[in-house]
Amino acid sequence: MFLHLNFILCELLHKLADVIYPPQCIGCRSAVANVSTLCGHCWTSLKFIERPYCERMGTPFSVDLGGLLLSPAAIADPPVFDRARSVLIYDGLGRALVHRFKYGDRHDLALAMARMMTQAGRELIEDADIIIPVPLHWTRLLSRRFNQAALLASTLSTITGKPYNPDVLKRKKRTRPQYGLTRPERQTNLQGALAVDKTLYYKIEGKRILLIDDVMTTSSTANAAARALVKAKASHVDVLTFARVVDYV
Repeated sequence: MFLHLNFILCELLHKLADVIYPPQCIGCRSAVANVSTLCGHCWTSLKFIERPYCERMGTPFSVDLGGLLLSPAAIADPPVFDRARSVLIYDGLGRALVHRFKYGDRHDLALAMARMMTQAGRELIEDADIIIPVPLHWTRLLSRRFNQAALLASTLSTITGKPYNPDVLKRKKRTRPQYGLTRPERQTNLQGALAVDKTLYYKIEGKRILLIDDVMTTSSTANAAARALVKAKASHVDVLTFARVVDYV
């Protein structure tokens, strides 16, 4: 109830701000009707991920073969998590929005991104018991000043009313940046990095977890996080991100 009231208050404050500062497109800064939205041109430039896609990995297919499908990757090397969904392909304006949000201190983009994530992950959100962000190591959090996954997760919680817990899953060691690493290197880099303290297993046991991150690349981080949550006896782990790197199957 409190989260819904908080969200309503935020919406009212946004409407008041619109009177003083006319809203701008979050993509190109042209005038728009509502705050935290995109103009028509920017909206159509985004590469949204829609069916047909792999029902397990969420990766899009270039050809519609009909029915609910699994990708060769999901069959040959099934992920630890149950399902993954993303709003759009990490390219063009989608990439730019992530970079502005993550590195440009554009925290205001969290609302628009989370709203889009509620649509792309509707089924996952409905099934979830708890929303949990992919954590940062405390040293990286100190230098970056915020965890982009946590901000998206808390905003999703406010919008949907689903419980949010940022304290259960921890990053126990500082890892190298994943950018530029091969899949095996990413897996080695993350080995033992994410964990749930045994004293907190009771908060996870038997629960359906919705894991939140900004971008999925090779799914190595999602798998490492899901492995830690499954070890803590979570019943299911689904993954929802704003964007993902895509090689069509």
